[in-house]
Amino acid sequence: QVQLVESGGGLVQAGGSLRLSCAASGRTFSIKNMAWFRQAPGKEREFVARITWSGGTTYYADSVKGRFTSSRDNAKDTVYLQMNSLKPEDTAVYYCAVARTRVGTRYRESYDDWGQGTQVTVSS
Repeated sequence: QVQLVESGGGLVQAGGSLRLSCAASGRTFSIKNMAWFRQAPGKEREFVARITWSGGTTYYADSVKGRFTSSRDNAKDTVYLQMNSLKPEDTAVYYCAVARTRVGTRYRESYDDWGQGTQVTVSS
């Protein structure tokens, strides 16, 4: 199992930026890729971005493409989500997730371990 701890959330005005971090510990050698999801009140948890652990290839949801950037630091077992040009509709709890047993996709069922989430609030 892999333990995940997110940080970096907060309150920001529309147009501002935040950087989220997700530190992994435990069986990190088994990680195939990591992802970011978010869940707004009353809505389903949705895919935001994913990154392969070895090559660093990234994929994004259309709603964040061009504004969000995911990166990773393998030496620190940490992934990041740089969020620019934030909009009120980006307000949500952001979760990172790890796929160990298969390559994770945009579907939450393909991930094995989850962090506790960090709140991002964008005011208009």
